[in-house]
Amino acid sequence: MMNEKMVLSKFKEFTHVAFPILSIKGIAAYEDALNMVEHLMESVGEGEAPTENLLISLLHHAIQDFENKDEELIAFEKESQQLNSDVAVLRMLLDQNHLTLSDLPEIGHKSLVSKILSGDRALTKTHIKKLSQRFNIDPSLFF
Repeated sequence: MMNEKMVLSKFKEFTHVAFPILSIKGIAAYEDALNMVEHLMESVGEGEAPTENLLISLLHHAIQDFENKDEELIAFEKESQQLNSDVAVLRMLLDQNHLTLSDLPEIGHKSLVSKILSGDRALTKTHIKKLSQRFNIDPSLFF
């Protein structure tokens, strides 16, 4: 028979430590949870790890709950769904690498980058090839 007091005691210890990432209240805790899931998934690999998989599941629910409630993330998702995939990838590269429109010599002048982002112009195959090489990504992401 399971010792209820011991289980409750250990669970309280766990939730005290894990509360910030299991009840995400801000971007810092959100990023911590994402990083922990990534680390756990890399460490588990293809093997069976019931404890780690349970923690991944708990974190997944916390992350999903936060993403469904955070207005900034909701707005970002709506905006990205309305974009062409090439524009969405370009915006992501700019954002994740903290770049300005002038930081993309693969495309050309910042006015051309601006026109591409606004949908007035399209990325060419040459642009996509150069961007893929620079950022080490698969060109198919742009399609």
